[in-house]
Amino acid sequence: MAHIAVIGTGYVGLVSGALLSDFGHTVICVDIDENKIESLKSGKIPIFEPGLESIVLNNVYYKRLSFTTDMAEAIADSQVVFIAVGTPPADDGSADLKYVLSAASSIAQHMDDYKVIVDKSTVPVGTGQKVKAVIKDTLSARGLDIPFDVVSNPEFLREGSAVQDFTHPDRVVIGAESKRAISVMKDVYRVLFLNETPFVETDIETAEMIKYAANAFLAMKITFINELANVCERLDADVQKVAKAMGQDGRISPKFLHAGPGYGGSCFPKDTKALSQIAHAAGAPMRLMDATVEANEYQKYHMVEKITSVLSSDLKGKKIAILGVTFKPNTDDMREAPSLVILPELVKRGAVLAISDPQGLKEGSWRFKEIEDSITWCEDPYEAIQESDATVILTEWNQFRTLDFTRFEDIKAGKVLFDLRNIFNKEHVESLGFTYTGVGV
Repeated sequence: MAHIAVIGTGYVGLVSGALLSDFGHTVICVDIDENKIESLKSGKIPIFEPGLESIVLNNVYYKRLSFTTDMAEAIADSQVVFIAVGTPPADDGSADLKYVLSAASSIAQHMDDYKVIVDKSTVPVGTGQKVKAVIKDTLSARGLDIPFDVVSNPEFLREGSAVQDFTHPDRVVIGAESKRAISVMKDVYRVLFLNETPFVETDIETAEMIKYAANAFLAMKITFINELANVCERLDADVQKVAKAMGQDGRISPKFLHAGPGYGGSCFPKDTKALSQIAHAAGAPMRLMDATVEANEYQKYHMVEKITSVLSSDLKGKKIAILGVTFKPNTDDMREAPSLVILPELVKRGAVLAISDPQGLKEGSWRFKEIEDSITWCEDPYEAIQESDATVILTEWNQFRTLDFTRFEDIKAGKVLFDLRNIFNKEHVESLGFTYTGVGV
């Protein structure tokens, strides 16, 4: 089994480190954030991801997984070093590589023998060569000529399903320039290789592009069904039945054909903008990508217009229950969530909001700081709904799928439902005396 270092203990780094240790490897996760490392050492997991906490605690107990701020210690003990730091968007939408290149420099400052340096972060095409150049330059400045390989090994983790995705991936992509590096990476993923998981072996640049291409296509698929939903509303068609019939075509599949308020999260918004910038910089603009980014932003504001068109443009004094603010269920992540646009717009129009989300308070409390005087956080969805003029479902948590509509009268709640995830049957809800508004139905 391999000795592995993972630089960065964010979402990708922590999940990767924990699951690799669960494969039997000895993994040391390193981060410059002392508070985060101390928290992890004490058994506190900084993110909500189903199943992850028990895996971390189990592998720490069996001494396969450890945490440190000491880069020298992490690099010295490891043959394989994963770079899993953030690549936040720059002002022009491109990926900011300062953390990736800083990590590469740190690796080179402390390495004394052959290493396989793995880009796990989502990075633009050409980053692997930049990482290689930084390592070479740093080694040269140390007066050393140590062999190493750079590998692109993109992650395809869905928040809320990351453990399943890591242990049962559709494929493992390995972009490398040497057979030695590919052999080492196959050893890292030996458990998956034995389970006959498909492996895609390619050059570094192609591997880097695969990640962007996959995420961009899925984002475009979501945007397509959202735009189609808006057309269906005008023509009295049902987008859910359209999507179901489309998905039964094997060439299309039903996945990501669910109309809603727009995509969010840590990947799709960032990656679509980055790919658009990459394409423009290469002199081959992807007009479909540009349109996807624009249409997704429009969809969020369109949801606000749907709400105001029913409740009146002046929402002053209206109490609206908001069910869900995270970008998807089973995560506490609010990055680029539609709620970050929709809620401030409703407040701007005079509404006061009561929010219920199983995991949204921790991050939402600071993300909604500017409108905190107009929002109330509620532990229970019925507490949020009580005496409200309308209820808006923004995130399809399972807790919200079983709402008891017969309780609305008892808690003096208005029978106006905006089901922005289409989790309820329109005819059924309307039969209970509700005004129902979905997306494309």
